[in-house]
Amino acid sequence: MVPHLSTALTGPLQALESHILDSMPTIEHWFRQQWIEHPAPLYTSVDLRNSGFKLAPVDTNLFPAGFNNLRPEFYPLCIQALMTAVEKICPDTRQFLFIPENHTRNTFYLENVAALKTLLQRAGFAVRIGSLLPEITEPTRFDLPSGDHLVLEPIIKSGKRVGLKDYDPCAVILNNDLSAGIPDILKDINQHIVPPLFAGWSTRKKSLHFSAFNDVAKEFSELIHLDPWVINPYFDHAKDIDFNDTSSQEALANKVEQLLAKIKLKYTEYDIKDDPFVIIKADSGTYGMGIMTVKSPDDVMNLNRKQRNKMSVIKEGQVVREVLLQEGVYTFENVDGAVAEPVVYMIDHFVVGGFYRVHTERGIDENLNAPGAKFVPLAFETETIAPDQSQNFDATPNRFYTYGVVARLAMLAAARELEYMEREANPSV
Repeated sequence: MVPHLSTALTGPLQALESHILDSMPTIEHWFRQQWIEHPAPLYTSVDLRNSGFKLAPVDTNLFPAGFNNLRPEFYPLCIQALMTAVEKICPDTRQFLFIPENHTRNTFYLENVAALKTLLQRAGFAVRIGSLLPEITEPTRFDLPSGDHLVLEPIIKSGKRVGLKDYDPCAVILNNDLSAGIPDILKDINQHIVPPLFAGWSTRKKSLHFSAFNDVAKEFSELIHLDPWVINPYFDHAKDIDFNDTSSQEALANKVEQLLAKIKLKYTEYDIKDDPFVIIKADSGTYGMGIMTVKSPDDVMNLNRKQRNKMSVIKEGQVVREVLLQEGVYTFENVDGAVAEPVVYMIDHFVVGGFYRVHTERGIDENLNAPGAKFVPLAFETETIAPDQSQNFDATPNRFYTYGVVARLAMLAAARELEYMEREANPSV
C-alpha cells in the first residue's frame, strides 16, 4: 500500500491522521475499485502541505523530475511498480525512447533522467535518450556530478514512428512537460506515448485538475465521514488576465476577496487564529514560476512592475492569461529548522517514495518550489528489519500513510482529468 517512511512529524497523531489510519481497510478497498475504473498515470509526484488541521495537495505533476532525490532503498519499489505499469500500457514493450526536458546545463535534472533510465533498465527494458534540442545532431555525452553519464541522441521520424539511428522503440516515455507546445515530430505517430501528448502544459489546466480533485475529495470524505475541506483547498479560476491592466487587476482582486471570505468562514468554524491567504499561480506551467502569496485584495492592486512582470511570463516565455486562485495551506513541518513540505512520488498506483522540499529563506505561507530549495530524502522508518522486529514494526502507526492517501487522491483526480481530456481531444472515441 504505502511504504512505512519517516516524516518530520513528532508527537501524538493528529486527529486527521488517526481517522485515516483507523479507516485503512475501507480506504484500500475503495482505492482498488477506483484503479480498475480509472487507470493511474505512468508516474506522478504530488506536493503536499500539512498545517495540522489540514493536509492537502497543492500541485500534481504528471512529468515528475526529482527521481534522483529518492533514496536507493526505494528502487525495488520503483522497479516493481514500473513492471506493473508497462504491462498495462503495452505488454509487448521491450525498448523505450525516453524524451527529457530541453535542459543540458541543469545537471540536477539530468541526474533525474539518469535515475529513471536506471530504474527502467533494472525493470528489464532497453532505454535510450532522444533529445528535441536542434543542436543535438549526433550522439552527445554528458558527464554528471554523480559519476554517471548520459548520451543524448537526435530523434528521427520515419513515417509514423519516431526513434534513433538503428533504434526503433516500442513506446515513448515523456519527461518533457511540453510547455512550449507539442513538437511536430511527435504528432501523428502510432507508438504508445506516456504520458499522452495532451497531458502537457500546452493544453493541461490546473483548474481542471482541482475540479476533478474536488469531486474525488467529496466522494472520499463521504466514504469515511470526513469534512472534505480538511484535505481539499478551495480554489477559483480567472481568465483574460493582464497584470498590467488596472481593470483586470480589479477583477482578480475581487475574486481574491471572495475566496478569502470563504476560507475565513472555515477558519472561524475550526477556531483557527491564523490569517487566511491565497496563492495565485499560472493555470498552466510548472517550475514554481508565476506564483505569489496574497492576504488581501490590496496585494493584487499594489503589485510593482517587477512583480507584475514576474507573474506575466512563465517557462518557455509563455504569457500568463489564466490563473488559478488556490487556498493557501500553511506548512508547519520543518527540517533542521527550515520550512519544509513533503513531495510524494508514485509509479502507476503505487507510492514509491518521497522527500521534503526545504527552503531556508521562505516562510510557512510561501511557495517553496523556488530557487534555493533543497531536497531531503525520506527514509524507511526502520532502515533494516530483522525477522524478530517485524511484529513491532507492523504495530507502529505509519505516519506517512496519510500522506500516501492524500497523494493517491490527487493521482486519482489526475487519472479522471486525463480521461476527460482524452474525450475532448478525441470526441469520436
